[in-house]
Amino acid sequence: MGGALALGGLSACETTKRGFPEMSSPNNDPEGLSRRQLEATSKQVAVVVDEKVRYLVPKDELAAAFTRQFADGTSINKTIIRKVQETPKDKAIYYLVGLGLRDGMFRSMALPLKSSTDKSLYLSSNAPRYIITSVGCTFCFFNFERNEIVGSSCEENSGGSRCDLTVEENNSFFARR
Repeated sequence: MGGALALGGLSACETTKRGFPEMSSPNNDPEGLSRRQLEATSKQVAVVVDEKVRYLVPKDELAAAFTRQFADGTSINKTIIRKVQETPKDKAIYYLVGLGLRDGMFRSMALPLKSSTDKSLYLSSNAPRYIITSVGCTFCFFNFERNEIVGSSCEENSGGSRCDLTVEENNSFFARR
């Protein structure tokens, strides 16, 4: 009789287990955990009103965030949101750009912004960072193709001067403190 009771108890446990979806059970998948940790967060930084950008985050706060994002001694002294649109038919892309210096050399970083239907502009933590480092140039430009950053160029074409572009994945621009 005790064996039948134990067997009945085990089958009841098995029935109860099947009542829960597998997704609610603990997941030991390290890739799934890292994907969840990398989920993007976004922050609204501006809105476009009558074709003009209205900043919702003060420019000095943006400059400080750029300086933190560089984390190498670069000091950002100017921030802008730049609209890029190759042709009037193309959807406009907006970039948050910080301009500054490190050891007297020009530095710049651009982060693409996501736009919503109400013309709000958001910076996502999974947005790439386009970074220009000058070697002998007083000012560098981002080069665009189809509204995307594809390179950089030096303001003056003196011998040996160049602007090096690197692209980094993700950003910690508005990292939680």
